[in-house]
Amino acid sequence: MPEGVPLETGDAPRHVVESLVLRGMAARREDRPREAMRHMKAAVALAREHDDPVALARALHGRANVERGRGRLDVALRLYREAVPLCRRGDDPLVLAHTVRHLGDVLRETGDPREAERCYAEALTVYRAHPARQALDFANAVRPMAILRETLGEHDEARALWREARDLYREAGVEAGVAESSARIGRLD
Repeated sequence: MPEGVPLETGDAPRHVVESLVLRGMAARREDRPREAMRHMKAAVALAREHDDPVALARALHGRANVERGRGRLDVALRLYREAVPLCRRGDDPLVLAHTVRHLGDVLRETGDPREAERCYAEALTVYRAHPARQALDFANAVRPMAILRETLGEHDEARALWREARDLYREAGVEAGVAESSARIGRLD
């Protein structure tokens, strides 16, 4: 067990990994990147130690998010690439969609728009088909595809995607997303 991470008797490793990931996410939100990284590294190590691909996918994704926030896109890209096949082995398509979308974001940010497009297309296919999808997660997958289409000069496709994103952000009650989508639509009209 990594130093400074208590393991209570009877806790299954997957639950401990999830607890570490949640602590890391909280630290990241509260702008404590060192603490976030410590928790995420511990989560990855524990998941690897117990050979738990589902927990490892979650921990890798969490660590990749922290690395991305620190501007270490090369490390984040490697971690997301490792997490995606593990997600495919799991039984939660929404986790796969979320992870693939994040991989797409890093690919787009590092200058690989075509590979990013494949990731976004896969994520959107899952979200469109899944009845339990959350409007915000779905909107957050539509948004980068709209950005990509706009960047590639595919304005009609971008406009349609921005409209979809706007409606999903409205459904989720995220006014900033509604405002951004509306502004982008206005620029494209």
